[in-house]
Amino acid sequence: MNRPVSVPAPTLDQIGRISLTSAGAICCTGAWTLDHLAELERQTARLAKTLTGPIHCDVGAIMAMDTGGAWLLQRTLNQLERGGCTISLLGLSNDFATLMQTVARSGSQTERLQPLPHSGRLERMGRFAWSASANCFKALAFIGETAFASGALLARANRMRWRVLLYNLQVDGLNALPIVGLLSFLMGIVIAYQGAEQLKTFGANIFIVDLVGIALLREIAPLVTAILVAGRSGSAYTAQIGTMTVTEELDALRSLGISPMSLLVVPRVLALIIALPLLTVFADAVGVFGGMLIASNQLGVTFTEFLNRFEYAIVLRHYLIGVGKTPVFAVIIALVGCYQGFQVSGSVDSVGRHTTISVVQAIFVVIVTDAFFSILFSWWEI
Repeated sequence: MNRPVSVPAPTLDQIGRISLTSAGAICCTGAWTLDHLAELERQTARLAKTLTGPIHCDVGAIMAMDTGGAWLLQRTLNQLERGGCTISLLGLSNDFATLMQTVARSGSQTERLQPLPHSGRLERMGRFAWSASANCFKALAFIGETAFASGALLARANRMRWRVLLYNLQVDGLNALPIVGLLSFLMGIVIAYQGAEQLKTFGANIFIVDLVGIALLREIAPLVTAILVAGRSGSAYTAQIGTMTVTEELDALRSLGISPMSLLVVPRVLALIIALPLLTVFADAVGVFGGMLIASNQLGVTFTEFLNRFEYAIVLRHYLIGVGKTPVFAVIIALVGCYQGFQVSGSVDSVGRHTTISVVQAIFVVIVTDAFFSILFSWWEI
């Protein structure tokens, strides 16, 4: 049967104390340990206010001392010296002297540490430029590694992960049809409705076909589809690869001799190159249908008249330009999403941060690329 063990209370001579014995002399007794640190600190604070001039500190009666007690004693002595007192330490044993020296060295090193100076504007600009250039080099290295892995897999098609490719086609292409179709339909309605108000003023109702057809096929449908895919699939790429990085699954793949590029990056890039043009064609058809409904209800342009004018007014190049831009958008979205996934490090918080960066960067680069194409085609008069 277990019996409770009673711990005897410390006697008066065991409790750590510091007291003034005579003018210019103080005595430290008892145990200067962490258990008595609060009381000792109150005593030293009261005593330090009354001491001046030369002081003899007798520590020979200290029975026990740990790091906390040594730190408090050293801090008290330093405060007295800064206040103009001259300290003479008496009766310190060798063990306690070693502990005091260790605490004094660590305290002096801490005092020597100075806060970092406030960085100037030029320094911040330099740090930003260095960080941006380093990220550019990393991105170029990633693009080169992806191109090399893609060429190797295309040269040896039997090593392609066809099941992964088909799975990504389903997730990024087939499953995205509802949201792409709904948004494209609404965009066709909005463009036709806004144009109808102006065209009715001039009696040019039939030109609603030109407005809806050229705007949707050439610019709106490819761009909106790419933005949707960037927010939907690009963020998923970053989150999936980033989670695998945090859980060290990528290291496990490398240890098994499986290249993460050939398993995770290349199938996603190829799947998106195939899926995004098909999604854009679907968006073209649904958006034009939404414009047809508004043209029929608001302008009295029947479906037959709309289709006849559409065949006459909409040149094939508008459709080909719109669809031809989408493979470039697909490569951008897939590479940005996968690259940010590989940049994840540390905790799960990094996954969320890089997922946000992935979506923002992908949409930004897609819009910039689309603007570049518009300027280029304008120069070529296409």
